[in-house]
Amino acid sequence: MSENLSELVSSVEEIVSFPEVYLRVNQLLDDPESTATQISEVISQDPGLTAQLLRMANSPIYGLSKEVDTVVRAVNIIGTKRLRYLVLATTSLKVFEGIPIDLMSMDDFWLHSLYCGLAAKSLAEKIKDLQPDALFVAGQLHDIGQLLLYSRLPDLAREAVLRSIEEPDEPDLYLSEREVIGFDHAQLGAQLAKDWRWPAMLVSTIGWHHEPEKADAFQVETAVVHIANTLAVLAELNTSDSDETDAPRIHPQAWEMTGLNDDIIAPVLETMHGQFEETRAMLVG
Repeated sequence: MSENLSELVSSVEEIVSFPEVYLRVNQLLDDPESTATQISEVISQDPGLTAQLLRMANSPIYGLSKEVDTVVRAVNIIGTKRLRYLVLATTSLKVFEGIPIDLMSMDDFWLHSLYCGLAAKSLAEKIKDLQPDALFVAGQLHDIGQLLLYSRLPDLAREAVLRSIEEPDEPDLYLSEREVIGFDHAQLGAQLAKDWRWPAMLVSTIGWHHEPEKADAFQVETAVVHIANTLAVLAELNTSDSDETDAPRIHPQAWEMTGLNDDIIAPVLETMHGQFEETRAMLVG
């Protein structure tokens, strides 16, 4: 299975490559000798990323009274921990632009991704020692493997979708993908994340967001994204009743891992809806 995964990822990498700016910023963030000025110089070469960074630094999140008008000040305000994930979130949005995908609407894909990011961030704020900004990105990128699957293996992916809908027991989509293709979109996304040297936390949350109990590391973060995935579907359906919808079932182990329970569903959905438009504007301008 891993060989097939690797081959598929390699075929994708022949078409798209992860933006150089992320790799260069990442190298600088890993270097204790680097300065905010050096990081700013790299970011400034990407106009889209520069605008994104300044929008975020000037957002109500930081509540500054004076406008942030330089990249170096924005870098200092946002901080290196947030910056790594911000650059990843911003650059990843553009990677698959232009790849034809007829199995899904890209607008629907990013809507679900943004809702999942908001849910993961809101959940992370309720759990000690988690980084809400990092979990926002983990939620946003959790289904990145679907884009690869639908663009590179559309016929098999379509068969898996139909099987998940038409079979009497209506198996979860990721299980149908394994039956039809031999691996699922989560495993494929994790392989890509490894190849592109994304943070290990993202490899885990992407790879195991349907089965958080199987994650070897970052189990709490993976459980958060697992719960967030269901909350994103509920947000799209505009309901908080997970028992009466087709939203994925939340594994009991995920609640146990996070120390949360389903009492948080309604308030988190309210937070998500309240933050959606502002966050979308901050991400896409």
